[in-house]
Amino acid sequence: MNQDDNGHPVSREKAEEAVRTLLRWAGEDPDREGLLDTPKRVTRAYADWFSGYAVDPAEYLRRTFEEVAGYDEMIVLRDIEFQSHCEHHMAPIIGRAHVGYLPTDRVVGISKLARVVETFSRRFQVQEKLTAQIAHCIEDVLKPRGVGVVIEASHQCMTTRGVRKSGVTMSTSQMLGSFREDERTRAEFLNIVGLRR
Repeated sequence: MNQDDNGHPVSREKAEEAVRTLLRWAGEDPDREGLLDTPKRVTRAYADWFSGYAVDPAEYLRRTFEEVAGYDEMIVLRDIEFQSHCEHHMAPIIGRAHVGYLPTDRVVGISKLARVVETFSRRFQVQEKLTAQIAHCIEDVLKPRGVGVVIEASHQCMTTRGVRKSGVTMSTSQMLGSFREDERTRAEFLNIVGLRR
C-alpha cells in the first residue's frame, strides 16, 4: 500500500486531488468538460506505469530448467523494448535492453528475462540504476558464470525540456563475472547485441 509521509495510506481520491492541483497550478480549470475525468485517467495510468513496485522481479527467475543437454554457452535476449520514467522529472525514458548470461547448470525461460526488465522499468528510474538492478537480479538468483546488460534509451526529460536535443540516445552497461573479467566474453556479447562491428 502506498503511504504518505506519516505512514498513512494514500487513497486514489488523494492522488486524484493532487492531479487537480497540478492542473490548477499549470493554469487550467480541472472542472472544465475536457478535464473532468483527467484525474481518474492519470491515476489509472500511474497504476500501470508504476506497477513494478508491487512485484518482486526475482520471483520470475526462480523457476529454472536443468534439462538442457549440457548447454553452457552464452544466452542473449536482444532488443527488449521498455518504457520507464525519470525519477528526476517524471518524464518518459523509452529504450531497449539487451541481456545476456553464461549459465552454470540451469537456464530460465526467456520471457522471464523480459519480465525482469519490465518490472524494474515500471518504477521511477535513472538508467544507470536500472541497468545495474537488472544485472544484479539475474546474478543473485541464477548464479551464472557471468551477466551482461546493455541499455540504450532516449530520455524525454532531455528531448522535450531543458536542452531540447532530440535523437540523442544514452547507453549504459553492467558486466558481472566473466563478462567483466574476460575480454573475449564481453566482446562476444557486445558483438551479438550489435554494439561491435
